[in-house]
Amino acid sequence: MPDADATVPAARAVERLRLAEARLARRRQTECGPSETARAAMRYILERSDAGRDATPTEIAEHLGLSTASVTGILQRLRGGGLITFARNPDDGRSKRVVPVDRSTDLDDVDPLTAKIRGFAEALTAREAEHVARFLEAVTEAVDRECT
Repeated sequence: MPDADATVPAARAVERLRLAEARLARRRQTECGPSETARAAMRYILERSDAGRDATPTEIAEHLGLSTASVTGILQRLRGGGLITFARNPDDGRSKRVVPVDRSTDLDDVDPLTAKIRGFAEALTAREAEHVARFLEAVTEAVDRECT
């Protein structure tokens, strides 16, 4: 069992990360383009496109853990920004597919912060990455369980 005093820096680092993410979310709402949720939706749309499959609004909502009504608003803003368009779903006339307008868009351009984080992760050894991943998964589960 690790020494409790030795684990304090990790707990403090997570708290600083949570505060930084909250500040970033507020800035993104007012100052710098799409929200984090809209960026996550766009990443998913581009990943699906790269895999040769279009996404549906329902799939995007499920992926993000949001209601379809919330996702509809996000998709309308992405369409208004010229990032996506809608196409009729040939398999189901009642639904539509979400298609990126410019597939030459690089995921790193949509979310440069994620690209930076991947770069930081590449500097870790496999063992370090495994430890960090386990720790962050536990933190994520605790955050997800909060206020539910």
